[in-house]
Amino acid sequence: MRRVLTQNFSHIATVATIVCALCFTMPAIQASAEATAKLQDLSQAFRDIAKEVGPAVVFIGTEQTVKSSSNSPTPEQFREFFGDDFMRRFFGEMPQGREYKQEGLGSGFITSADGYILTNNHVVENADKITVTLADKREFKAEVVGTDPKSDVAVIKIQADNLPVAKLGDSETLEVGDWVIAIGTPFGLSQTVTAGIISAEGRSNIGINDYEDFIQTDAAINPGNSGGPLVNINGEVIGINTAIFSRSGGYQGIGFAIPINMAKSVQESLIKNGKVIRGWLGVMIQQVTPEMVKQFDLPEGTTGTLVGDVLKGGPAQEYGIQRGDVIVEFDGKPIDSPTTLKNIVAVTEIGKKVDVVLYRNGKKQTIQVKIAEQTGNEKQASKRGTPDEATIEKFGLSVQELTKDIAGQLGYDNEKGVVISNVEQGSPAAEAGLRRGDLIQEINKTTIESLDDYNKAMKAVGDEKSFLTLIRRGENTSYVVVSAE
Repeated sequence: MRRVLTQNFSHIATVATIVCALCFTMPAIQASAEATAKLQDLSQAFRDIAKEVGPAVVFIGTEQTVKSSSNSPTPEQFREFFGDDFMRRFFGEMPQGREYKQEGLGSGFITSADGYILTNNHVVENADKITVTLADKREFKAEVVGTDPKSDVAVIKIQADNLPVAKLGDSETLEVGDWVIAIGTPFGLSQTVTAGIISAEGRSNIGINDYEDFIQTDAAINPGNSGGPLVNINGEVIGINTAIFSRSGGYQGIGFAIPINMAKSVQESLIKNGKVIRGWLGVMIQQVTPEMVKQFDLPEGTTGTLVGDVLKGGPAQEYGIQRGDVIVEFDGKPIDSPTTLKNIVAVTEIGKKVDVVLYRNGKKQTIQVKIAEQTGNEKQASKRGTPDEATIEKFGLSVQELTKDIAGQLGYDNEKGVVISNVEQGSPAAEAGLRRGDLIQEINKTTIESLDDYNKAMKAVGDEKSFLTLIRRGENTSYVVVSAE
């Protein structure tokens, strides 16, 4: 009897063990099933987007006639050194060069059923012939409607009707971490789809375009993807794939796309006016650094853009903006960098009066300015930090009078100041970016017109370990803080 009980208890224990194991494994199995379902939903979303947007993505092939400098370039490299007589004696009369066709490829996407296509300027720039291949393999010759090298956006058109159209989204709604999909023709492989996330927003100072506000993504982008769409999870185009950061020439996880809001504005202007109409303020601007916050008596933590110069005849001069002003708000929008101000001014309606909030001599004020049209000859550049001043002993800087001859040689006619004659290597002046030939026009906001002015200003610096200077280099002016700390 005892034996039977023992066996029964053994069976009961086994059953209990199985039941307990199931108690522990059931949630894990259930969680795994839920995760798989979510992944399947995501996979289905990618499939749906590819099917929805893919038909509106096109392959763009270009041909350009290029003239070579010589059929035999190697001897040509020595022509300047040896002279024409030597070259003719040993190589004979060299051919003047030949023409050949250079082919290019890129991507684009259809924005209207009657054939308007958005792409990059660098895809179609200087092309003699543009061929567009649709997803259904039909080919069309394309004409350039307009290009904008400053933003690297171009609009081309094919003669066709009832075309599939890509839905354009709102790039202002993006957030870092959002899923995105890139569609294009990398290396000529049409309808290639890659996925990734938004890695960063508002990337500027990349050095690609005059107007930069790039979306950064890790979705694979390669040569040939340029001009293709970057699409959000809703199947809306939120950017134009434009460039990659790479040391190998291929994908390394950092790609850049032009925000679709900027591209839409450019496209509308190109179609309507044949050119891009941009607003113009008429200032030379630069980033406010932490050192400048103290020098300009700004509240701690102030960000904005410093006015390095006010251009003659521009709206800024007309309405009273001055050199040394720090702009912190424009038309109700906060300004945290020169790029932000530049981009906002560019899209401001011509003739609109806007409030410009700025600091002047440490005091906050608002100036109303009427925006003019940028014609292409004006300068409104964002300048990266450059020149500074200093005494020979403390700052490693030597200066001399600006004579008429020196002014003529350096392009400083009608300017006043003192010229930097030497900058000691490794000195505070050198570290601040000052160069020989820079023109010093202010020290600590005191105007410098002569050596006497300079000596008095530097004497006033006294035991201070830094000073603020305004320098001119060529046609540009910049404020620079020279620090011996």
